[in-house]
Amino acid sequence: MLIASQIITAALCLLTVISDLYAHRVHNLWLLVALLLGTIWTGWAWWQGLTDQPWIALTGLIIGLAVLLPCYVFGWMGAGDVKFFAVLGFLMGAKALLPIWIVGSLLGGVHALVLLASRHWLAGQPLALLQSSLHTSRLWQNVVAARQGRVGLPYAAYMAMGALLVVFIPDLAHW
Repeated sequence: MLIASQIITAALCLLTVISDLYAHRVHNLWLLVALLLGTIWTGWAWWQGLTDQPWIALTGLIIGLAVLLPCYVFGWMGAGDVKFFAVLGFLMGAKALLPIWIVGSLLGGVHALVLLASRHWLAGQPLALLQSSLHTSRLWQNVVAARQGRVGLPYAAYMAMGALLVVFIPDLAHW
């Protein structure tokens, strides 16, 4: 992956981690800007002879979309998660998608287990007071307002963390 693609990917991932954790939202504008910048960069790199395979980006986009689209259709995942994964495929290539998906799934699984365990262990326990006071805090109320009723795991944030690992440890994409 060329350095400009890494910068575009890292910026998109950082924005996505923050937005998805806070508001459970992946902004379409950020995805479109990343796609546009990635397209410009890929075209320029091909024109300059830095790459002889510009279709790798399009292949990554198609594979990313095709792999997670059924998850959206069955209601297991939000559309933003699917679009984000497809854009990652475009920016990073199809080879990077498997490690991104594995890391994202592991992090999402840990999150789900912590949620399930906390609901079980906190019920009727002294820690329930802590949870109650946290949920009435102004910060938590801001988070709830930002989420506008959206529920679920912030899967795009976890995939973004996996993508950042691949950006900074490129060998992860080659196993």
